[in-house]
Amino acid sequence: MSSIINICWLRRDLRLEDNVALCESLKKGPTLVVFIFDKCILSELTDREDQRVSFIYDSLREIENELQKHQSSLFIAYGDPVEEIPRIVKKFDALSVYYNRDYEPYAKKRDKEVERELKKINVNFYDFKDSVVFEKDEVLTKTNNPFKVFTPYKNRWIELFESQNKEYEYYSCDLERLLPWDNPQSILKYDWYQKIGFKKKDPILPGGRSHALKRINKFEERIYEYHENRNFPSIEGTSLLSVYIRHGNISIREVIKLAKSQRSEGHKSFLNEIIWRDFYQMIFDVHPHVTHKSFKPEYDQIKFLGTDDDFLSWCKGETGFPLIDAAMRCLNATGLMHNRLRMLTASFLCKILLVDWRKGEKYFAQKLLDYDLAANNGGWQWSASTGCDAQPYFRIFNPYTQSIKFDSDGDFIRKWVPEISHLRGKEIHHPNSLTAPKYISPIANYEVNRKKCMMMYESIKNK
Repeated sequence: MSSIINICWLRRDLRLEDNVALCESLKKGPTLVVFIFDKCILSELTDREDQRVSFIYDSLREIENELQKHQSSLFIAYGDPVEEIPRIVKKFDALSVYYNRDYEPYAKKRDKEVERELKKINVNFYDFKDSVVFEKDEVLTKTNNPFKVFTPYKNRWIELFESQNKEYEYYSCDLERLLPWDNPQSILKYDWYQKIGFKKKDPILPGGRSHALKRINKFEERIYEYHENRNFPSIEGTSLLSVYIRHGNISIREVIKLAKSQRSEGHKSFLNEIIWRDFYQMIFDVHPHVTHKSFKPEYDQIKFLGTDDDFLSWCKGETGFPLIDAAMRCLNATGLMHNRLRMLTASFLCKILLVDWRKGEKYFAQKLLDYDLAANNGGWQWSASTGCDAQPYFRIFNPYTQSIKFDSDGDFIRKWVPEISHLRGKEIHHPNSLTAPKYISPIANYEVNRKKCMMMYESIKNK
C-alpha cells in the first residue's frame, strides 16, 4: 500500500456529504473510510436487539452503497478503537488519521489514547469541529469564561453567529479520491450482526442519510407552526430529527440552514433548540463531572425518599397518572419520547415519586433511540433542579394540569393506555376505580409528595 493513504474514522458523523474530516482527508490524498463497532460501548447495552444498533447498521449500509459507486468500501472493525485504529493504520500503511471531535468524557479519553498510540508509530492525526456550531472556547462571557446560564449564552451565540455572517457552509467531499479497493467483509455481504453479537431490530425511525433528508424536507413544511405544535404529543409537531443529528446522518450545518431560512416564530423556536444543544455539549466539555454528579454540588446531598418499587412502576408506565404512563409506555415500545413528556416524566420521577434523577437518566439512556449523553443529562438535571440554569426547585409540574393542557382530548393517552380509552372529557386525565377498574390507582399523592419534595430541597438550601 502507498504511504499517502489517509484514514477517515467515522463515529457520530455517519454520512459522506458535508463531513468536515472526510472532506479534509480527501483533499490530502486517497482516503479509506473506517467505522469501528466499539466494544467498550456495545458491552454496556443489555438488549441484544437494541434498535439503535440497527439504526447505525442501516446507516452504514447506505454509506457502503455510496462508496461502492466509487469503487471503494467501508472498512469495519469490532473491538477497542485504541487497538483497532493503529492496527488498521498498519494494515494499509496509512500516513494520517482524520476524525471529527466528540465532547463526551469517554470519547475524549478514547481519542487521547488513540492519538498516543498513533504518535508511537509516527502517524499524524487531525481532528475537526463538525457536530456543533460553536465549541466551548468560542462562546464566552466578557471575562472569557464559559457561560452557566442559557439565556446570556444564547444571546452571545446569536451575536457571534450573525457577526461572523455565517452562511451555510457546505463541505464538498470529492469522493473520486476515495481509496479504490474490494472489501471481502463489506457490510452488504458480511453478517456484522453476528460478529458483534446483536440481532436486527428495525428502528421506528430508519437509519441513513436518505431517511434524514426525507425527514428534514417533511419538517420544512411544518416548521412554521413548530413553536405552537411542539408541545402536543398527539400530533406530529416536532421535527423528529434528533436521532439523525445524533448519529450525523445530516450535519448541524444543514439543520442550521433550515432554522435560519425564514424568520417565522417556528423557525426561531427551532433555532433555540439547536442553541440548547450546543449549550449542553459545551457544559459537558467544560464540566465532565456532571456525568455522575449534580452540576450544583450541594444537591448531591439530597436524600431521595422514593423506593425501588416506585421507580419500577415509573419504568413500566404503571403509576396511575395517565399521561406519565402513556409517555413511558410509548418510550418502552418505540424508543421515542416527546420533549414535553421528557420534562414531565423526569420531574414526576424525582419530585413526586422522590426517586434519584440519576436512575431516570440511566433508564432513558437504555431506551431512547436518539440518546445523547449531554442532552439527556442536561434535560434530567434541568428537571431535577440540580443542573446549570435549571428549573427552580419549587417549580414542580402538576401531572394532572399538564395532561389537560397538552393532551386535552386524551388522544395520546388513549393510544398508549388502552384500559382507559373508553373515558371521555376530563375524566381520562383523572380516572378512578369506578370509571376505570382495570387501571392502577395512583401510587403517590401529588399534593403530599410535592410538599415532601419542597422540604427535601429546602433542607439543602438552608444549610
